[in-house]
Amino acid sequence: MTIDRQTLRWNGWGPAKQDNPLPDGAPQWGWIRETLGLSVLPSTPAKRLSDITLTSCHLSADDIESFEKIVGNNQVRTDDYERAFHARGKSYHDLLYVRAGDLAVAPDGVIYPRSSAEVQQLITLCADRNIAIVPFGGGSSVVGGVNAHARNAEDKLVTIDTTLMDKILEIDRVSMTARIEAGIYGPALEEKLQAQGLTLGHYPQSFQFSTLGGWVAARGAGQQSNRYGKAEKWLVSTRLATPAGTWSTEETPASAAGPNLNQIVAGSEGTLGMICDATVKIHAIPAAKDYRGYLFKNFEAGVDVAREINHAGIPVAMVRLADAPETYFFQAFSATGAGGLKSKLQNLFLKWKGLADNPCLMLIGIEGEKETVSWARERTEAICKKGGALAIGSGAGDKWYHGRFNSPYARDPMMDRGVGIDTLETSTHWSNIMNLHQKVTSAIEAAIEDTKAEPAAKGIVMGHVSHSYPDGASLYFTFVFPRDLRDEVGQWQKIKRAASDAILANGGTISHHHGVWTDHTPWMEEEKGSMGLSLLRTLKEKLDPKGIMNPGKLLP
Repeated sequence: MTIDRQTLRWNGWGPAKQDNPLPDGAPQWGWIRETLGLSVLPSTPAKRLSDITLTSCHLSADDIESFEKIVGNNQVRTDDYERAFHARGKSYHDLLYVRAGDLAVAPDGVIYPRSSAEVQQLITLCADRNIAIVPFGGGSSVVGGVNAHARNAEDKLVTIDTTLMDKILEIDRVSMTARIEAGIYGPALEEKLQAQGLTLGHYPQSFQFSTLGGWVAARGAGQQSNRYGKAEKWLVSTRLATPAGTWSTEETPASAAGPNLNQIVAGSEGTLGMICDATVKIHAIPAAKDYRGYLFKNFEAGVDVAREINHAGIPVAMVRLADAPETYFFQAFSATGAGGLKSKLQNLFLKWKGLADNPCLMLIGIEGEKETVSWARERTEAICKKGGALAIGSGAGDKWYHGRFNSPYARDPMMDRGVGIDTLETSTHWSNIMNLHQKVTSAIEAAIEDTKAEPAAKGIVMGHVSHSYPDGASLYFTFVFPRDLRDEVGQWQKIKRAASDAILANGGTISHHHGVWTDHTPWMEEEKGSMGLSLLRTLKEKLDPKGIMNPGKLLP
């Protein structure tokens, strides 16, 4: 699968000509307006690129010529579309700026190398000329990962885009590893592997428009991480181009030769160098898949079951548990609608079963050999029923599986109608899940209440467990709220600060899989401690003494 950048939205998610999942006449709009307590949903369209004036390019003719000598004449772009597309990522915060036409942080130019050798030459040249670099893959970061922030207003800054580096370089079927270039998009990676009966199994929600290098740089997690692992688990080795030269990490499956340097690269967020390729663990395509749903009377009952499944060591691919607000929210967005006949019959049935008040949906996915899947399904279903769950079959699981990448597409039409929607995530120990869930939910609710534009307005705060381990799990929050059109950035900052403060005050991490990048740097010292930050800064000074690599990210 090849993605043509020119067909993508520079200020939103996905293709420019995609179908609108929420057209003007959609019944969901009435429900959204009523639920948010709004008198009207205002029209808040994004500005067109043709109506925006970008800042002038700081690159000299000699700079451009020198870059072209390395990558070729057509691989250095300074046009408005390329600079706008690479100005920011895809966070709600980013979109507030680009939709308003604020492109003050756009890069001076965008460079498309085709090989690791070209990347190293570019970085060496930029280091010699003190030109800052933003590494860029799919640009899907939701925490400011690819924002083109220069160190100061006078600095030159270029974005190096890796998406032409999309080859599978080597497959070792005996060891079940593959060496793959960093710029390959998720769909192309899986298409090439699956043609040979193989898979990486890494399916983040951004899968369609994110790249291998970004997954490693952020320590990302795919939806089936229980089976396939987070990025740091499936990473075998990497090759980085740095201002200090090319650095390749170890490849052995296990070693006691000091700390594992792959763990320094995973989560480095482009601050040490650019990931050119990575060797990863691969798997045979599973012979069978089974995804099905269960309803619990409340969130705590579902958490207890998720913990028991993990402690039992059952080989599941995914255990996903939505809280009551999320369960209801997505039911309301279903094809039948919250007031449809089918929904009414379902509610009557749930009331009969004692699950009508605050039902919480758990989805369990199992992949592997047919016999293993059958055994694991029986074991998980037994644990769920012991925990008081109502089994609702494979329909709910199949529906989620086939629509699992669709949620981001709803954000742009919501922003067109004055509705904000953002996410954040964390993780903690099982013993702290309920406390952290309640504290973060309350903090976000209070911040929305404090920033609402109308007296009757209110927000929706929902969450789910999406990745789990023997000792704990992640919590992923989504919040929908009326935008304060008088001070949208200030509103977002208050909500983000309240949620992040609550996370660290109550035993969570500032990020489970989105990374630190720009948005989470204020909380890094509290998370890592002064000594930990000092060690990270020393490492960066060694590999990037002039501080040209992805300035403003990871380190406060």
